[in-house]
Amino acid sequence: MMHKEWYLEYEIKLNRPGLLGDISSLLGTLGISIITINGVDQGRRGLLLKTDNMEKVGRFENIVKQLEEIEITKLRTPQLRDRLAVRHGRYIKRDLDDRKTFRFVRKELGILVDFMAELFKEENHCLIGIRGMPRVGKTESVVAASVCAHKKWLFLSSTMIKQTVRSSLFKGEYDSNYIYIIDGAVSVKQTDMKHMQLIKEVMTMPAVKVVEHPDLFVENSEFTLEDFDYIIELRESEDQQITYEQVSKNHLFNNDGFGFFE
Repeated sequence: MMHKEWYLEYEIKLNRPGLLGDISSLLGTLGISIITINGVDQGRRGLLLKTDNMEKVGRFENIVKQLEEIEITKLRTPQLRDRLAVRHGRYIKRDLDDRKTFRFVRKELGILVDFMAELFKEENHCLIGIRGMPRVGKTESVVAASVCAHKKWLFLSSTMIKQTVRSSLFKGEYDSNYIYIIDGAVSVKQTDMKHMQLIKEVMTMPAVKVVEHPDLFVENSEFTLEDFDYIIELRESEDQQITYEQVSKNHLFNNDGFGFFE
């Protein structure tokens, strides 16, 4: 018998002792199993449900509409944001104007890593851009998410420990199980045509690619922000501005003060 998962979110209009127990009992009576439950926002609860019959879900919805205590705000097939909201107890912030942009602050690295790990499990092409100031945790989060997703990672360009600029891959590195990481601020400054040719080649592969500093990357390449499936913004705090003057300065010099691109 096929079981289907549902995401239920409801807003508490009139809180009273035993309300959650009553909702849980109603679901159980109708033969709907609760997989996970958590608060997902102030005054809201989210539940992952499982049932073998969608008519049972419709029956539950009709009964709840008669109640004054709660109001159903979402009842649908679970999306990634729904699963993470129940798992972490809060929703990922999403840009209202650009729906593919998601915002995090440094104290939310746990949910960010979890979010990216789920994206990294995609088996087809997925292009992710990540914005943020230096030393905010961009690269570390990408690597941690790769580990969580049981994927290998490969730097095509980076300054994480020392400058890395790849102009070719070994045979075994052409593998959809890799997460290909590109530092856009480094790659666009390269005069090595082999490096940019490699970038173009990897972009056509059915694999996950992550580009740090995507805005700098698209300014000096044939790619555009429209090519990205997701844009992630990572800040130290909600009000931190992401600017590129300091980013460019940091990528011009290594820790010893010698120019990378002399």
